[in-house]
Amino acid sequence: MFFIDTLEIAGLGNRGYLAGGERGAVAVDPPRDVEQVIRAAARRGVRISHVVETHLHNDYVTGGLELARVTGAAYLVPAEARVSYARVPVHDGDRWEIEAAAGLALRALATPGHTPHHTSYVLEENGTAVAVFTGGSLLIGTVGRPDLVEPRLTEHLARAQHASAHRLAAELPDDAAVLPTHGFGSFCASSQAGGDSTTIGNEKAVNEALTRDVDTFVADLLAGLDDTPAYYAHMAPANADGPAPVDLTPPPVADAEEIAARLAAGEWVVDLRNRVAFAESHLAGSFNFEAEGQLATYLAWLIPWGKPVTLLAESPEQLAAAQRELVRVGIDRPAAAATGEPAGWVRDGEALASFPRARFADLAAASGNGVVVLDVRRDSERAGGFVQGSVHIPLHTLRHRLDEIPAGRVWVHCAGGMRAAIAASLLDAAGREVVAVDDSFDSAEAAGLTVRAS
Repeated sequence: MFFIDTLEIAGLGNRGYLAGGERGAVAVDPPRDVEQVIRAAARRGVRISHVVETHLHNDYVTGGLELARVTGAAYLVPAEARVSYARVPVHDGDRWEIEAAAGLALRALATPGHTPHHTSYVLEENGTAVAVFTGGSLLIGTVGRPDLVEPRLTEHLARAQHASAHRLAAELPDDAAVLPTHGFGSFCASSQAGGDSTTIGNEKAVNEALTRDVDTFVADLLAGLDDTPAYYAHMAPANADGPAPVDLTPPPVADAEEIAARLAAGEWVVDLRNRVAFAESHLAGSFNFEAEGQLATYLAWLIPWGKPVTLLAESPEQLAAAQRELVRVGIDRPAAAATGEPAGWVRDGEALASFPRARFADLAAASGNGVVVLDVRRDSERAGGFVQGSVHIPLHTLRHRLDEIPAGRVWVHCAGGMRAAIAASLLDAAGREVVAVDDSFDSAEAAGLTVRAS
């Protein structure tokens, strides 16, 4: 018998895996905070004998090197991946025994496309393939995007993705489970598909890489590629150099005077509370990135890389969880932090800031009175429909384009409210009068607004 435990990294839209038998196990694409992998192994009572990487990741800092060091496991990395540390170089067809008594083995299968060196790993039980860890190759209903390595390689890698998907489909049985790392909200997926689990047989029926000819597939794939988070540029180099162990001890505590000084110095002060609480009362000049949202993705995307950040949290627990998320994308140590309520973060005699929240029905009622409507969704989202007359500035470009927003009160919206709250905090910090539309875009037309298709 074998087991496969899924390690959800929900904030980044990724998964890692622990698989094995009664005594031995392999960890696949582990997150940087390796404690959860170690705890999972302890619950199973197994020793991690192998740690494997499907590729040099572009969207998070791996914990593979550290996990292998801590556990004494063999660290398997595709041979063509250029790294600066010792590892077991993996070639197509290589095979490793995970647990002899259970007949469990792992076999490498070259699947270039997401990266040139991408490798999938087939879990075999007594010689039969029961699952395949596909990393950024074959995902649920889609494939990993091919444009994260080098622009000149994008079309070549897109064609390689098609070929790799067909290789997986041809060489593995229909009932083999497909276990990708990306595709659960990650921007490493070429498109977002629904579903929580899949098999080779199911993908043969629904995945466009397996149902379309290569030219059609490649043309549609390249046409549908979305924006890439800016911090991705720093992830692969960090993974190639060998990430350092993480330090999750609490950061230095900042009082109101220090917070004010850091704001005055142009540093980022990030309020982790939910967007409702932030809108009602917050420190002027601070930015709102909800701890419960996609904190790591959007903060790492927007912040100038390397700029000091101070975190404001409602509790030590919220602060600790945020630190854990941020180290996964290379934001290793907050410069300072404070917990509690906004009244404790502001100097005596200084007022707290606030701005109103609204729904699309409120925007419809206010339209025509010099209202500025700002849409901060991505280009691909706006292509599906937009509020007539709205200004379009995607959130990840907003900080550099504030001067493009017309004068007047700005009603800012996204698809659901989280990104609008981030944008509203940026505008509020810049001194603009703002209303955060906290509503689903699907309700805009029903609320009385004119929604046009692009």
